[in-house]
Amino acid sequence: MSSVAVIDYGMGNLHSIAKALQFVSPESTILVSADPDTIRHADRVVFPGVGAIRDCMEHLKHLNLIEVIQNVSKKKPFLGICLGLQALLESSRESGEVECLGLFRGSVVRFENSLGADGSPLKIPHMGWNAVLQTRAHPLWSGIPQNSRFYFVHSYHAETTDRACIAATADYPGPFTCALARDNLFAVQFHPEKSQTMGLKLLRNFSVWDGRS
Repeated sequence: MSSVAVIDYGMGNLHSIAKALQFVSPESTILVSADPDTIRHADRVVFPGVGAIRDCMEHLKHLNLIEVIQNVSKKKPFLGICLGLQALLESSRESGEVECLGLFRGSVVRFENSLGADGSPLKIPHMGWNAVLQTRAHPLWSGIPQNSRFYFVHSYHAETTDRACIAATADYPGPFTCALARDNLFAVQFHPEKSQTMGLKLLRNFSVWDGRS
């Protein structure tokens, strides 16, 4: 039986993502855990999260999970969600300059104050449904139509210097990176567990993904 470890570092709605994973993959064992050995030995790993990046990195350090994540992210199918995407970059400008995990080149920046399509001030955080433009083929996009809508809640977004790793963008009001992929790594800014049919489809794709892109 396949196992999926959901990293529990004290930030994020872990019940929702664990429940969604169990729904789409009833044949899998879903393990919500902060135990390094449990995470190391799982067949797949999910790194979720919401909140502030500084708190995230401090919690990971306190739980001795930074090296664990850096290691498992090189060896097995790995999915980052929301803050779990942002933490994979080299740094974040939230709360000053915060050093992150460095698995993707680039940094995390705040949406600029600007006007929306209707001329009104852009609301920050970006919250709600938004179309996602897939910019490269990937097994996790299998069966998900172009411009499918996913649910977002965030004030910061990734700016990567490695354009080849961008797997999708969304507009707010201009395009921003909302999915990154390389080898066995895939990460999304939106919440698939809150994105109904298409989000569950992405999680199902992940549950059977062999880590090859």
